[in-house]
Amino acid sequence: MLDVLGKVKKIDKTYLFFILCICLFGLIMVYSASYPLGSAKYNDSSYFFHNQRMSLFIGLFAMTIGFFLPYSLYRKWSPVLVLGSILMLILVLTPWFGEMRNSSQRWLQIGPIVLQPAEFVKLTIVIYFASIFGKRGKTLSNFNKDVLPPLLVLGVVFLLILLQPDLGTATSIALPCVFIMLCAGIKKRHILAIAAFSVSGVVYLAVSAPYRLARVLSFRDPFNDPDGKGYQLINGYEAISSGGVLGRGIGEGIQKLGFLPEAHTDFIMAVVLEELGILGLAVVFFLYFGLLFKGVSIALRARDSFATLLTIGLLFQIMVQAVFNLGAVSGLLPITGIPLPFISYGGSSLIVNLFSMGIILQVSCNSKHISMYRIESRR
Repeated sequence: MLDVLGKVKKIDKTYLFFILCICLFGLIMVYSASYPLGSAKYNDSSYFFHNQRMSLFIGLFAMTIGFFLPYSLYRKWSPVLVLGSILMLILVLTPWFGEMRNSSQRWLQIGPIVLQPAEFVKLTIVIYFASIFGKRGKTLSNFNKDVLPPLLVLGVVFLLILLQPDLGTATSIALPCVFIMLCAGIKKRHILAIAAFSVSGVVYLAVSAPYRLARVLSFRDPFNDPDGKGYQLINGYEAISSGGVLGRGIGEGIQKLGFLPEAHTDFIMAVVLEELGILGLAVVFFLYFGLLFKGVSIALRARDSFATLLTIGLLFQIMVQAVFNLGAVSGLLPITGIPLPFISYGGSSLIVNLFSMGIILQVSCNSKHISMYRIESRR
């Protein structure tokens, strides 16, 4: 009991403050963005709000587990976690367990429980890569022995998610793994080779399928097909442009009233900008940058290389999703269907992200006052 109380007293209160603030902000915006759809579809304006609130409670419980469960266990069980994740990705593609929504089979139906396995893979694959590269130290010179095996595992995960199909999520899972390898100190020529192969592959996949190519073309010029592929982005622009500096006010948005598809999920940031204006954007940026900079500080003070790489990987995983989402809403990137972490509606995403935050809070409690792990470039 004394150990538990001592650990609670050592918790990083600043980081916890950022986590709770962004979650509460997201809960408010989910209600504001979803009440018209809840009323029309379920005759309950609070339908999505209640679901998100329940997910938040479960997520806070998951964050508590992540905080108290020793992170050394993740390294020990990382192969099992990855194998379990791959099994879930296989099951989601079967007609018996997979659930089809919007022409995509990304959800796993187990009785009354519906899960999105890709959200859990985002966590387990980071744990796996941090475990592999955190214990090898300076033995990263041999590509075939040290780098290729985990890349093959990542390739299997990438392919299974691509079959759902979900290129955006597959890419957002791969990027943090590459960043972990970069921070672990693999040779620059290996990084360049991986980057060249990855970019070429993503570009090919983006233009090889007609629906993906249509998304790329629509994001470049949505007004070329205003009633089709460009419809969502154009209505997102309408929401953003009408917000101004201070916005219309929470709950006063117009585009969510049947005009903007996925207003409470993928395009919730458009609702934020319409109702809170540039001020709302500043709040979101402040919260994300707070999580990022404080998290990097925690990573650099970690006691061992595994904890450092794990923290960096979890942080980068969340920030990649945020960049993909904000880039899609602003028209700078193609629409990928990736939610805005902690803010968009979605139980699996919120629970996994909060569990990740619990791990980072635990790393902070066990950290030293000075950095014990220096990221070096191996040549």
